Amino acid sequence: MSVLTFDASTPGFRENPYPLYRELRETNPVHWSPALKAWVVCRYADVQHVLRDGALSSDRVTPFFRSQPSEMQAKYAAVLKYLGGWLVFRDAPDHTRLRSLVARAFTPKELARIRPNIVGITEHLLAELPRHGGRTIDLVNEFANPLPAYVIMDMLGVPRTMLADMKVWSDDIRLFIGTAKSTPDKYDRINRGTSAMADAFRRLIREHRLNPQPDVLSTLIAANETPVDGGAAKLSDDELIATAILFLFAGHETTTGLIAMGTYHMLGHPDVHRKFLETSGTPAHAAAAVEEFLRFDAPTPAMVRIALVDQQIGDQHIKVGDRVWALLGAANRDPTEFADPNGLNITRTPNRHVTFGFGPHFCLGAPLARLEAQIAMPQLHSRFPHMRIAGTPEWTDGLSLRGPVQVIVELGASAG
Repeated sequence: MSVLTFDASTPGFRENPYPLYRELRETNPVHWSPALKAWVVCRYADVQHVLRDGALSSDRVTPFFRSQPSEMQAKYAAVLKYLGGWLVFRDAPDHTRLRSLVARAFTPKELARIRPNIVGITEHLLAELPRHGGRTIDLVNEFANPLPAYVIMDMLGVPRTMLADMKVWSDDIRLFIGTAKSTPDKYDRINRGTSAMADAFRRLIREHRLNPQPDVLSTLIAANETPVDGGAAKLSDDELIATAILFLFAGHETTTGLIAMGTYHMLGHPDVHRKFLETSGTPAHAAAAVEEFLRFDAPTPAMVRIALVDQQIGDQHIKVGDRVWALLGAANRDPTEFADPNGLNITRTPNRHVTFGFGPHFCLGAPLARLEAQIAMPQLHSRFPHMRIAGTPEWTDGLSLRGPVQVIVELGASAG
């Protein structure tokens, strides 16, 4: 009898990975996946261990490109330079240095400053939606995506007129970050999107140097040009561009999935939707609901690490250089950590999900994503309390990022 292993080509996986996650967690929680050519870790405690262990590297970009033929390395050099330079793919001490510099963008003081802008963007987008009748819309492209995109673009000082271009380039980059499996020309698209976004930020950085603005990009430029103890700059030019691309990409992808999937699942649970409408006007209730949406269907369902030393995970021996996939989505429904793990409980407490990671690489942008969803989702559902799903979502191709390409909803009559 064959033992079940992880394989994203399993029928129905893209639409609902959780039955496979459950079976793997129960029968084969740490195993080698021939489909991934990597180890797969499913249980909550093991996933936490993988994410916090310094003997497991977060740099999955450099080893991948080093394993490729020299002509491919040359052709896709921009991907290695700018995506490989992301904070999330760096280990200490570079990770520590970069994180200390960029963390200032997500302090409570900075989030309080931008909160009115999040409210304003939410109100503007909602005002653009039909207020009466039963017209259907694509919730992703008309609300869930532009909202966090506009927020992070405003924070960086990127003109909103660039949204369409940034969306195209982000979709290209997503093929690499999300580990797409069924896109034949994905490396050409990844390189195209990375190069185009790098060129755009190079121009914006030049403009900001000439005319500094009260935004994150000008703050990063200042850090770039401030020497450390009379020595080199804190950030190299390539690191500056890489960080700007990371902020733009990561600053909206996760939140888009959170808003879209949270709404989709809530509308599929009418009792949960009713409770949300009754309670989400209270900040504490809205916050608890957002945490449950993050746990129930994680926009970041997996993270990858590379073993730096031989080690043991569960009952398996992991060798130096082996890749390890930590399935956050599986960990978030581990019954040893969560009561009724497959239930959608918007008052769940405590809720120690691992959707934003764990340990030194815990997502810096988590407070921003949470704030956006806590503002946007109550306003959306209070404005359109009779909203309902009007079509089957189309899900993205990827293992490390999850979300619908579209969610068609019928708004129904507006409450105001």
